[in-house]
Amino acid sequence: MTPEDRMERLSQLPLTRVGGLSAGSGGFWSTVREILGRTPMLALLVRRDIKARYKDSSLGLLWTLIRPLTQLMIFYLVVGKFLQVERGIPEFAIYIFSGLTVYGLFSEIISSGTGSIVGNSGIIKKVYLPRELFPMAATGTALFNFSIQAVILIIATFAVGSPPLTGDLIYVIPSILLLIAFAFAIALLLSAINVYLRDVQYLVEVFLMVMMYASPIIYSWTMVKKALGDGILLQIYTNNPVTLAVLGFQRAFWTAGHVENYPDPTLAPEYPDFLLLRILIALVVCLFCVFISQRIFARLQGNFAQAL
Repeated sequence: MTPEDRMERLSQLPLTRVGGLSAGSGGFWSTVREILGRTPMLALLVRRDIKARYKDSSLGLLWTLIRPLTQLMIFYLVVGKFLQVERGIPEFAIYIFSGLTVYGLFSEIISSGTGSIVGNSGIIKKVYLPRELFPMAATGTALFNFSIQAVILIIATFAVGSPPLTGDLIYVIPSILLLIAFAFAIALLLSAINVYLRDVQYLVEVFLMVMMYASPIIYSWTMVKKALGDGILLQIYTNNPVTLAVLGFQRAFWTAGHVENYPDPTLAPEYPDFLLLRILIALVVCLFCVFISQRIFARLQGNFAQAL
């Protein structure tokens, strides 16, 4: 058979979609099942990312701590001491480090996840894998770094004599899940758009900078309430998933902010009403956002190999 005959026969064969897109929720759940069948590959990608990040580094995993601790010292000295914000916030170091720790998880998931498809273009162009594995691997790596910083936060609370051994620890898991769902939904969507529009990765840097200062990390929610009042603007600010997650983490680990620890309860920092309920509602909304992001991702991934 001549090459021309072979090409003619191949052109007559019906096209078959590999890892195809199914419409509606059925396609979403088929993708979930496919990813669950590739969990060893996901674990391998996470280990590869962790090793690659600290390859040929003398300090290794210590770099996971150097950046947030440096950031903590800058905010503690500049904002806390020089601008004297710490006057209204007891144990300011624990307060700000709890916020920086949880926000660092959000920031790393989005920044690493956005570039995950482009960064793995070599694999994507050669073999088929569920493309969602790459933003998920970035999320797993971020969780690894977050766990190390969380351990440091816990040690710090014991060091200052305010261990978080209260019932408010119930806020930890919902806050983390909310942040992961929200960040992963954004990262999944942006990772697909970044393949076609590379400016996205630079816009993400600006977005993360804005979100950090738009969250109650270096100032308290009480200050925002005094500035905005009790109207719709406060509700929009408060119900931002990042704000809720930061507040939940502070409620769990910043025991100095609890009312019972204040000689004058009227001076204690406030938290939004029904904070845990707000977090759970936001979690449900963010899980729906993950579904929407995956459906958009599935429609855009068909031309990844060509675009890369």
